[in-house]
Amino acid sequence: MTVKVYIPTPFRKLTGNRAYVEADGKDVGEVLQDLDRRYPGLRGLIFDERSEIPAHINIYVNNKEISALQGTQTPLQEGDEVAVIPAIAGGESAARPLTPEQVTRYSRHIIMPQVGPSGQRKIMESKVLIVGAGGLGSPVAVYLALAGVGTIGLVDFDVVDLSNLQRQILHQNDDVGKRKVVSAKETLNAYNPDVNVVIHEEPLTSENAMEIIPQYDIIVNGADNFATRYLVNDASYMAGKPLVDGSILLFEGQATTYLPGRGCYRCLFPSPPP
Repeated sequence: MTVKVYIPTPFRKLTGNRAYVEADGKDVGEVLQDLDRRYPGLRGLIFDERSEIPAHINIYVNNKEISALQGTQTPLQEGDEVAVIPAIAGGESAARPLTPEQVTRYSRHIIMPQVGPSGQRKIMESKVLIVGAGGLGSPVAVYLALAGVGTIGLVDFDVVDLSNLQRQILHQNDDVGKRKVVSAKETLNAYNPDVNVVIHEEPLTSENAMEIIPQYDIIVNGADNFATRYLVNDASYMAGKPLVDGSILLFEGQATTYLPGRGCYRCLFPSPPP
């Protein structure tokens, strides 16, 4: 029985830098043994001195952790995919390991060769500021939190209104009358307690923009007025921060990313409309 096996970045030096290899076996245990025969040294990375799989190594079969199946005796079929996921950094540098819960939570990211453990850790170490916790900021904040972005900053000074609920998915019926940043923090942490939600319960102004924006890696502008849009652009430009800018009107929307030194919102639209 031949299956495809995903090899994590730290182990690829033993497989000729290949992310995927093939191995034979009727169950997970036999596949791991065949891997060691084909690529000497892999066993020492997957098993401990007692020939057991340590807690920081997670084995998946078709995206399901084998501890929830039959362990190393989990049977395999032609075309199955096995993934070896270590809860350690994806590169050579030392880093705080992912916890078993985080490995499970972000497993769909980790098994992607474009992300892996190293990429997930970068996501968890990143800081994103979202200006506006309304119709644009809501879905952005939810998906960033679900992805595991470590710190999410929210700038908004409005309160939740009943008319907001048909589109602003950060807020629920019981949140009407509550400050949007407070409601947003509760929702995001309910989705993912890993996320550090920092609330800035104030309007963004020329006085505080350069205090808030430089604290973050990426700025997302979901404001609904041109004054704030230009202010966020100018502050992001001066702080050298990438700016993701979105807008929507009726059934039309647009999103643009401006990288430092490669253009800005004011470059496209030099002056606000009347």
